[in-house]
Amino acid sequence: MVNRQVYQKVLARLRDAVRRNRPELCENQTWVFHHDNAPAHASLLIRSYLVKHQTSVVPHPPYSPDLAPADFFPFPKLKLTLKGRRFQTIEEIQENAIREPRVITESAFQEAFQQWKKRWEQ
Repeated sequence: MVNRQVYQKVLARLRDAVRRNRPELCENQTWVFHHDNAPAHASLLIRSYLVKHQTSVVPHPPYSPDLAPADFFPFPKLKLTLKGRRFQTIEEIQENAIREPRVITESAFQEAFQQWKKRWEQ
């Protein structure tokens, strides 16, 4: 279950990865973050964390799952490849759940971002 404490740890790992792999985004403060209005995401702890680390957040209108890229891009792709398969162990599930997103091409991610921008403009 993802609560605000778990989500804060995820954000810290994400922030570290961005700083490590795309330092120019942090230096220029051009990195923006988008997440939906789930209770864990909207908590005071998370809002304070994002302010403390000078992370700009793209606002997410209520009841707009079509704007959450995870809802219209990677999760459906992941579900499609794993649907109907039987796994013998938890480790096998984890292995497949990690491997499948890695086969998504960079161009597919770029297209998803373009779709997100179009949805946002609408």
